Amino acid sequence: MAAPGGERGRRRALTRASGPRSHAGAYLLLGASLALALVASAAVGAFTFTPAQMGRYLGQGLGWVPTTDAEALGRGVFLQLRLPRVLLSGLTGAVLGVSGTLMQGLFRNPIVEPGLAGTSTGAALGAALVFVLGGATAFSAASTLGALAVPVVAFAGAFAATMLVYRLSTSFGTVNVFTLLLAGIAVNALCAAGTGFLSYVARDPQARNITFWNLGTFTTAEWRGVTIVAIVFGCGLLWCLGEAKTLNALMLGEDEAASLGFDVGRAVRRLLIVNTVMVAAATAMVGVIAFVGLVVPHLLRLVRSSDYTFLIPGSALLGALLMEVVDIVARMVIAPAELPVGIITAVVGAPVFLLILLRQQRAGVAGFRG
Repeated sequence: MAAPGGERGRRRALTRASGPRSHAGAYLLLGASLALALVASAAVGAFTFTPAQMGRYLGQGLGWVPTTDAEALGRGVFLQLRLPRVLLSGLTGAVLGVSGTLMQGLFRNPIVEPGLAGTSTGAALGAALVFVLGGATAFSAASTLGALAVPVVAFAGAFAATMLVYRLSTSFGTVNVFTLLLAGIAVNALCAAGTGFLSYVARDPQARNITFWNLGTFTTAEWRGVTIVAIVFGCGLLWCLGEAKTLNALMLGEDEAASLGFDVGRAVRRLLIVNTVMVAAATAMVGVIAFVGLVVPHLLRLVRSSDYTFLIPGSALLGALLMEVVDIVARMVIAPAELPVGIITAVVGAPVFLLILLRQQRAGVAGFRG
């Protein structure tokens, strides 16, 4: 006979953090790979820079090294164009990686990501509204927000779309994967239709903005966007790390998590809001980039662990790494022109998504347990 409390003890062990030391090697490998990718991404492009040049330009930008007129062009390109792009690319990948991990944990299914749940297309619709109607009298509230109009309205669209999908998929008290997929398809189609209509009635500059938005691009990266995404992501990541044990408990089911003392309803609502804010902020700056949030947590589960105390920081590092690699490919594959990053992530991510679906079908898995 099992010892009293043995099953309860096993369940509590699932929600216990494994500690940073047990994953130190994985963090070190991901961190070192990300550092190399950041340097490589900063070096390649229409202008190429050596590590010595990059170090000198950074020193000049910080006032530590005297500036020279001969280096004005290279310094301007590196500090005002290349460096913001590299940093925004990494931050966006980190946001999407963490977002995919959160969405999969909340819905308890490995095929969920911000794009499938309507978050990205909802944010895109909000941004398109600002592009087309930002100066209209009926939309004057956005005009008063100035530079924050796009992120704020994108957040509103992302949150509304995500909550609609979530409510539909949990209409009977538990997450229904089939309903989630259908709801996601419907909401994505609705948001895409709204964005398409706005593209149709928009003037040429507005239509181009919406087109680039839907393809995903880092060509418009600037320091303001880097700052906004960095602040939002930093705050969101800290909050999510504090909820890692709750996500571990959710792998047992909502009833089991509640029996272990977790306030599941409140945690789900807060994590949805934090997740939506992060994705909306990133999408507001770079547009729609799909499948990153799907691939990153799935890879980490395959090679390491399903423990969310590892998955959350690990997905931030791996997401940033993958996005830096994608951005390098986008700049090099049809040089001197650039390929939108959203095209590359879709080409790579769509087959991975299908493989995951086939794997679930063969295993006969009805729900997600980590």
